[in-house]
Amino acid sequence: MSLILYKSNISPPVRTVQMACKALNIEVEEVEVNLLDRNYMKNEFIKINPERTIPTLVHNGNVIWDSHAIIAYLAILSGKEEEFYPTEPLKRARINQRLHFESCNIFGLFRLMAREIGYFGGKGVSDFNISESNESYERLNLFLEKTKWVAGDEITLADFSLIPSVTTMDVVVPIDPKYTNIHKWIERASKEWPYYNINQRGLDEFKVVFNSIRGQD
Repeated sequence: MSLILYKSNISPPVRTVQMACKALNIEVEEVEVNLLDRNYMKNEFIKINPERTIPTLVHNGNVIWDSHAIIAYLAILSGKEEEFYPTEPLKRARINQRLHFESCNIFGLFRLMAREIGYFGGKGVSDFNISESNESYERLNLFLEKTKWVAGDEITLADFSLIPSVTTMDVVVPIDPKYTNIHKWIERASKEWPYYNINQRGLDEFKVVFNSIRGQD
């Protein structure tokens, strides 16, 4: 089984796939993509993925992109689908809802802010984006009001997807201490997941890049 993952550790969705691979015991060959060099948008990579996004997975010549599609595919491929992406309709619907929340709200906001600062020279975050980020944090905090993990009391693909995006957005728009459920959830993942170091490594790399772009030490 030939699996190639095009990645950059500073990308939250890449870390989502990397952690899922570890949890699912799937080995992949990793190919580095330099997100800070805009030439990657024009080179041979466009022939692999016309949307030019990472992560991108190539499995036996077949190309899959978008972290949500990739981790669902890998869960099924691994035979551990019921553990992390159960087929029971209500459980899967709840997981899918959280995945869409991550895509549209958390990562959607982060992507816009990161692009503005990284590619267009912005030095700060607008009041509007801060407000939108805090609204998303508030919703996530409510998701975690009665459950240990974001889609229930068991770890699912939704946690793999949200943890990297939330911890990275926290660098850009810090999570208010009042959102205690989010802080406990992140702490729980950092202590209980044997693969959390993957997220921490990429998060540390992102902090260096982000502060360098903003001219901070």
